[in-house]
Amino acid sequence: MMERLPPLRSDQMTPEQNRAAAELTAGPRGGVKGPFIPLLRSPLLMDRLQKVGEYLRFNSVLEAHISEFVMLVVSRHWTQQFEWAIHHPLALKAGISPAVLQALAEGRRPNGMPEDVEIAYDLCEELFRTRGVSDATYQRALGKFGEQGLIDILGVAGYFTALSMVMNVAHSPRPANASALALAPFPM
Repeated sequence: MMERLPPLRSDQMTPEQNRAAAELTAGPRGGVKGPFIPLLRSPLLMDRLQKVGEYLRFNSVLEAHISEFVMLVVSRHWTQQFEWAIHHPLALKAGISPAVLQALAEGRRPNGMPEDVEIAYDLCEELFRTRGVSDATYQRALGKFGEQGLIDILGVAGYFTALSMVMNVAHSPRPANASALALAPFPM
């Protein structure tokens, strides 16, 4: 697949795009990469979204293993190759087992998840499947993560859903140096 919205050179950018790119480069991401390449076509949207993402990735109340796992649940749901390739090694480093990630990659419910990971998985899967969650799922997530943690999980799921949609439409490529195996598409 040909990349539909490839990187822009500085001389191709509007002043607003150059400003947004410079601000993104000066932050923790260090450059215009992945979803921000197509998002740069709407610099104010990119700026606002990247600030949401900065909070969710670097300042949320969630422990790293939960946020990285939720990012991969979303990546699997959307078969989003870039995000899977970036966050798979981060999830491993944060303590998610290779067996859990393999099952997730195959579209299966992972066995042997720690309780907090299982609760996050159930919340996201039910939300994606039914567009809401039952009282039991809600209460279980609330009991484990509290109100702010629950909202932050939903924020991660929503933010990475938006990025996945943008990159899937843009045909954003996987990183050239990706160590994680590519996701197989789900049967249609």
